[in-house]
Amino acid sequence: MTVRPIRAVLSLSLFAAATLAQAAAPGSPAAAVNVFIGTGGDGHTFPGATRPFGMVQLSPDTQVRHFRQSYPWAAGYRYEDTSILGFSHTHFSGSGHSDLGDVLLMPTSGETKLEPGYPERPFSGYRSRFSHDEEKAEPGYYAVRLKDNEVDVELTASERVGLHRYRFAKDASAKLILDLRQSIYDYSSKNLWSRLRVRDATTLTGMRETRGWAPGRQLYFAVKFSRPMSARQLHNREEAVEYRGFAAPGKTPADKVLVEGKALVAALEFGSSSDNTLLVKVALSPVSEDNALANLEEMPGWDFEAERARASQAWNEALSKVQAEAPEPMRTMFYTALYHSMLAPSLFMDRDGRYRGPDNQVHQARGFNFHSTFSLWDTYRALHPLLTLVAPEKRNADFVNSLIAAQQHSPHGILPVWSFHGLETWCMIGYHAVPVIADAYLKGVKGFDADKALAAMTASAEYGPYGGLEHYMKLGYVPIDREPEAASKTVEYAFDDWTIARMAEKMGKKEIAATYYKRAQNYRNVFDRETGFIRARKSTGEFRTPFNPVQSNFGSDYTEGSAWQYSWYMPHDNAGLIAMLGGDEALSDKLDQVFDAKVEDNVYAHMEDISGLIGHYAHGNEPSHHVAYLYNYAGAPWRTQERLAHIMATQYHNRPDGLSGNDDLGQMSAWFAFTALGFYPVAPGSNEYVIGRPFLERTQLNLPNGKRFTVRTEGLSEANRYVGRVLLNGKPLARSYLKHEDITAGGELVFTMGATPNKDWGKERTARPYTQTAYQP
Repeated sequence: MTVRPIRAVLSLSLFAAATLAQAAAPGSPAAAVNVFIGTGGDGHTFPGATRPFGMVQLSPDTQVRHFRQSYPWAAGYRYEDTSILGFSHTHFSGSGHSDLGDVLLMPTSGETKLEPGYPERPFSGYRSRFSHDEEKAEPGYYAVRLKDNEVDVELTASERVGLHRYRFAKDASAKLILDLRQSIYDYSSKNLWSRLRVRDATTLTGMRETRGWAPGRQLYFAVKFSRPMSARQLHNREEAVEYRGFAAPGKTPADKVLVEGKALVAALEFGSSSDNTLLVKVALSPVSEDNALANLEEMPGWDFEAERARASQAWNEALSKVQAEAPEPMRTMFYTALYHSMLAPSLFMDRDGRYRGPDNQVHQARGFNFHSTFSLWDTYRALHPLLTLVAPEKRNADFVNSLIAAQQHSPHGILPVWSFHGLETWCMIGYHAVPVIADAYLKGVKGFDADKALAAMTASAEYGPYGGLEHYMKLGYVPIDREPEAASKTVEYAFDDWTIARMAEKMGKKEIAATYYKRAQNYRNVFDRETGFIRARKSTGEFRTPFNPVQSNFGSDYTEGSAWQYSWYMPHDNAGLIAMLGGDEALSDKLDQVFDAKVEDNVYAHMEDISGLIGHYAHGNEPSHHVAYLYNYAGAPWRTQERLAHIMATQYHNRPDGLSGNDDLGQMSAWFAFTALGFYPVAPGSNEYVIGRPFLERTQLNLPNGKRFTVRTEGLSEANRYVGRVLLNGKPLARSYLKHEDITAGGELVFTMGATPNKDWGKERTARPYTQTAYQP
């Protein structure tokens, strides 16, 4: 694919005059972000306007297809497309499955068209062609010129409100399509019900309930216009409705003030004006139309430039928690990764503190802000550990309190698995809210009830109907003849159990700690010493045969992976893995086989989530994310350093297709951010970070506790890919890991890089990272 430059010189048009000004100050962290990274290929990111962890993600949608064809458009927008369908207010960033795309608006002029039309047929509907040369975006702001509709569009957002500014051609009549039919990952009966209500000449409200990834999801909205409607038509375009009830007499689409149904679309007109400008505010609510109206007060005025500046300021404040120095494009890639790490979990609560929980009921938050969009199978690994260092303590406490509240509201009494807009999707495996909570507690995050948290954690770990847990608790493993993906579930449950034990131990709950430390060793029950792989076992005890370590399928022994990707997943006890494999060199040799294997292109081609391949290592999918760091546990950090140099050079780029796989709500980006800093949380809950090698010249972490921790690199170059020595606060650091308290105490970490490996540093067992069981001599 030939990718046009992202920051192209804009044509001298009304669009250019309106958008050339940059809200983000040159040289600031926000100005360094390239929001288009990941919008091409399978990164599945969106380029639109949002705030850090904001409830509104206002972004263009380029195609909406049937859900079986929707994977490339999981974020609504794909850089390769040449036309825009409209601008909707909710999006996931980097998800491998999808939903949302709520409240789609499209400004038009000329003939009114109620259908979107076809990308390959210009003027066949209300969609419009656009050019990347007339498209601009930065954190909190997006702008584009719609060529067919002759409208310049600008978008910005507060936490709960999206703000549109449209500039129409001279003397053109301003028109707007509001389409409640459109949905990301669509199908014919996805809309269960929707409503549009005219409140007055400048205000509409409405709602939509969908049966998508989270069935029965309700979202309410309020729309406010900067000038009154001159005409309107409210349509329900449903066909073949078996029972319509009794129609109100004499009501045409132009007369209606209320319309309900499953296929609503509004055609709104505003006439022409002296400045050809129309502004539109859209507020969202999980609770009601009236609450959406109240949420509009979050943005009381119509000053677009002021709101854009506030959004930019919010992003600069968030991104400035890390001050990074590096040549381009590394600095851009780092700040973009940090940006993508601050999009979710997202706020899902009204200004009055009310929100919707997993029981689909309305609840009141007291003392915390309810967040949702927890892609936990992905984000417990690096995203949440990163946020404990770069997000305010209150925000991290909000995440934990939101998880606890969801468990208390859950009809099943368990923590979220993969939730958004308050509702559970049951996507992926494990009970990975547990390590998020444990990691926050062990790092000293205050502001939540530890006893309630631990009770929620054990309730989730002991809920037998979920994912074969009844068998896991009885047998010590999940049996493949009773539950699919049993090998993956066993090892992931074991890690989660270890984090429960760690938290219980710190709380003085000795019996709980002992129970879960024992369960944490269950990974051994599915390790086959004969083949050296994790394998699924039957309820009768024997391993399932035939066995092929490259086999991967949905519902197979493994989750989105093969034995080559999952057999190194016991991050809490890598000394145990080393012992089972036969020693340090055996682990290093096995890891070399992972990376150096010659893998045919068709081996994993049927698995869309297995991408970014280096041998069997799949950087585009999360089970591989810790693997390059495992050499440290075998006393060979220099091998980790080699692998990281290759991964960073091949899996991330400063271009739209610059991510090797789905960003997965920030996990791919958090991996990059940590690795660029020089360390990574292999085992969240250990309070340790395994040292890799830095890719930035100098960084300063402005920590939530007010302290500053600096990482400085001497001799950094492409040739100098090895760590020669490490100093912590001026003293040699012999160990190949950092403790969390090393960072939070403030200070300086200095790397000296060299062209040849230092094979002695980190070799001694006393210098290696934490494991549950001891390293054997």
